[in-house]
Amino acid sequence: FMQEPHELHWKATKQILHYVRGTYADGIHYHGGVDIDLIGFTDSDWAGDLDHRKSTSGYSFSLSSGPISWSSKKQN
Repeated sequence: FMQEPHELHWKATKQILHYVRGTYADGIHYHGGVDIDLIGFTDSDWAGDLDHRKSTSGYSFSLSSGPISWSSKKQN
């Protein structure tokens, strides 16, 4: 990419910059006077997938009622 940039790379770069310009104000905003609570949940299920006998685990973290991180994975 860096050694041989092509028109496709330039188009992708312009698309990214256009997206960033249009969404720079988006995000999670916190204001003073409001309690900021970090809440996390985890769960797992050992071999709960009856067809393949795979385990599943997951987690979710929220900050002031807004999800900030989450994941769910099935064992390989």
